[in-house]
Amino acid sequence: MNSQVYPAVVAIVVGAAVGVVLFVPFVAVQYRRAGRLTFGQLALWSAFLVYGFALWTYTLLPMPARSAVRCVGAQTTPLRFLDDIRQYPYASLGALAHNPAFMQFALNVLLFVPLGFFIRMIWRRGFVVSTVAGFAISLLIETTQRTGVWGLYRCAYRFFDVDDLIANTGGAFVGAILSIALIPMLSRRRGGAVVGPRRVTLGRRALGMLCDALSFFLVGMFAGVAVQAFRYVVLDRELSADSAATQLAVTAVPLVVFGLIAVTTGRTPGDMAVQLSWADGVRPLPLRGLLRFAGGIGGWQALAAFAPGWDALFLVAVVIAVIATPRRGGLPGLLSGARPVDARAAAASHPRG
Repeated sequence: MNSQVYPAVVAIVVGAAVGVVLFVPFVAVQYRRAGRLTFGQLALWSAFLVYGFALWTYTLLPMPARSAVRCVGAQTTPLRFLDDIRQYPYASLGALAHNPAFMQFALNVLLFVPLGFFIRMIWRRGFVVSTVAGFAISLLIETTQRTGVWGLYRCAYRFFDVDDLIANTGGAFVGAILSIALIPMLSRRRGGAVVGPRRVTLGRRALGMLCDALSFFLVGMFAGVAVQAFRYVVLDRELSADSAATQLAVTAVPLVVFGLIAVTTGRTPGDMAVQLSWADGVRPLPLRGLLRFAGGIGGWQALAAFAPGWDALFLVAVVIAVIATPRRGGLPGLLSGARPVDARAAAASHPRG
């Protein structure tokens, strides 16, 4: 694979994997802060996540074998790049475009432009914070290169250059300036945090269902990994994803954990993430919560584990029901006799005494 393409692929793959793990907490934070999740918020944070890993991959990868390391020195004279630029034609834009010293400096500036942009757009920090952050992260990268990845290698295999530090810091500052044009537009679209209850839409219910499915998958995966680690480290057995203990953990642990959450709170992790509660149920909470669980992620996964084939039919029924029912209660609402409401509305109707 091309040396320029490889870091990008690693950044996208790792960023996507981390994004999947952090998706449910991200949804929960956005709904708690603003009462909603927009496509723009999701796209902005996803881009930032991939970009953050790209900074690492493009500055450290590919990492050579220790036996193949070729030691390099360091350039510690500020603005040395200006002398390097003068060694090539630079009298026109066309000449600069073919000037390797200029292009190297320009690309180092561009590498950190998104950082200043993201700091301004996501965290709403000023130019000083954006510039200082650019300097600090660039210094960390350059120091990591200079120390051979903090002693992992016997010497530096990437060139430490103080001019890269200058270029990266300048790039973060430029990115902060470029964000000025978009911040007012995003502010108008966001309209501030939502104070009162919001209605339960089909999209909100679908997002909650997605969070349930993803949470179930991740809990099961971590349980399976834990069992495999125990077998390998403690029992000294070979790793085997097909072992009965692993399969049981993958299936049973999330069913038990999610079931207990539903019985005690009447909600699933997906409901909690999108700030939904279930109201108007005449059945007692434990039974109502269990039926809500059985009508959603619990029933789907139980069928997938014990009656393969029926889970697909059940999923179709769940989707049709959530679309057809007027208050988006779907199959959980039909079984439990409750309806989904905004958690703020539920809290207002049951104030703490």
